[in-house]
Amino acid sequence: MKAGCEARLSGQLSAAGLGPRVDTTQSLDPVAAERQALIADDARNLLLSPVAGLDVEALHDTAPLAEPILAMLQSEPRLAELSPKFSVLLDGGERLAALDHPHDVWFSTMSPIAGGRPIAEVWFALGLAGQPSADRGDALAAVRADDIVVLMRALLHTFLDLAAPEDTRMRHLLRSHDRLAVLDHAAVKAGIDLRRGPDIDAWRRSAADPSRRFGAYEQCQAGRWHIGGQPPLGRIDTATLRGLAQLASAQGDGTLRLTPWQSILLPNVAEPAVSHAADALRSLGFVLDARDPLARVIACAGSTGCAKALADTKADALAIAGQLPADTHIHLSGCERSCAAAHCAPYTLLAVAPARYDLYRRTQAAEGEPVGKPSGEPLGKRFGERLGLSLTLEEAAQHLRDAAGATDS
Repeated sequence: MKAGCEARLSGQLSAAGLGPRVDTTQSLDPVAAERQALIADDARNLLLSPVAGLDVEALHDTAPLAEPILAMLQSEPRLAELSPKFSVLLDGGERLAALDHPHDVWFSTMSPIAGGRPIAEVWFALGLAGQPSADRGDALAAVRADDIVVLMRALLHTFLDLAAPEDTRMRHLLRSHDRLAVLDHAAVKAGIDLRRGPDIDAWRRSAADPSRRFGAYEQCQAGRWHIGGQPPLGRIDTATLRGLAQLASAQGDGTLRLTPWQSILLPNVAEPAVSHAADALRSLGFVLDARDPLARVIACAGSTGCAKALADTKADALAIAGQLPADTHIHLSGCERSCAAAHCAPYTLLAVAPARYDLYRRTQAAEGEPVGKPSGEPLGKRFGERLGLSLTLEEAAQHLRDAAGATDS
C-alpha cells in the first residue's frame, strides 16, 4: 500500500512538473509510468547548496551542471539499481553549504588561483565516500567542469560493475577496492584526464557557515536578497505552505528553495522589501535567528508518525528546547535508525521508552560518520560517548547544562 501511494504521488508530482523527469515517449500503462517515476525519484540524490547561483562568495554556479546530471540519474534505466541512499555532492564553494554529510561521490569547485597563478578553466576537486573538508586533504584528483557529467556517468557504472550485492554504498565497495583504482578505471571509461599533484593534495575547501540559512543575505544579483527561515521541527502545514506561496509571489520571484536542514529560502527579494518579507516569514511561524532554541533542535517523526519510534520526539523536542543551554544543538531520535539526521549531531537523545532517552555526545570518532539505519556498529561509534541512561527530559536537560558549564570553564 505504501509503495502504491508513493508511486501515485510521484506520478502526480511529475504531471505537475515538480517530480522526476522520465521518458514520456515510451508507451507505458499508467501503473508502469507511476512506477518508473518512483524509481527515478529514488535516484535523484544530488545535493547542491540552497544558494547555488545566488551566493556572493561562490566560486562557480553549479546549477547548469546539475541539470544534465539529474537528467542522467532520472533517465538511464541501469541507474535504478543504485541504492536510494546513494548520494552525490556538487559544491560550488558557497558559504552556505552542508559539508557534514558523507557522500558516495563529491565534486567541489577549486579556486581560480592555484600556485599563485590564475587558472583559465574551472576545475573541481573530487573524492569518494566522504566530503570536501576545510581541515583534511581528502581530494583524490581534480576534473574539468566540462568533464564532470561524463565522469559521473562512468563512476556510477563502474560502481555497479564492481559492487557485490551487499555493496550498496561507495564506502562498502572501497573496503575491497582501492579508491584510486576505482577512480582511474572510471576516468579511462570516460576517456578523460584527471589532474593530480601537490596543489590537489594541498587543496582545502573554504569553511562553510550553515547558520547563514537563517536571516537575510545579499545575493550576487544586484539589489536582490535571499531570506531564510526554519519551521519549528521541520513541520509545515497546508495553511503555512499557502502563506509561503503567496509571500514568494508577492515579495520574491514566485519560487522557494528547500535546504538540507529542513528549512526554506525565499530568493530574489528586492532590497527595499527585505524587512517586510522577513517580518511576514516570522508571522508564518518561521525561525529566522540561529540562536533561537528551536533552530538548534532536530527531531524525527516520533511515535505519532512512525511505528518504530519509542517516544513522541516532536512533543519532547518542544518541551526540552526552552531548557537548552546557549549554542547547544541536539537531535531527538525515536529509534536507532536516526532518520532525521544523516550525520552525528553534537548531542543525541535516543529514545528507549516514552519520554525516556539515552543521551550521547559526539566524539571525534563519530564526527562526520554516516548514521543511517543500524548496521551492527556499537551505538557509541555511531552517536558518540554515552552520558546518561533512560533519562527524563528534565534529567537530560540538566546533563546538557552540566556539559555546557564544563565546556565554558
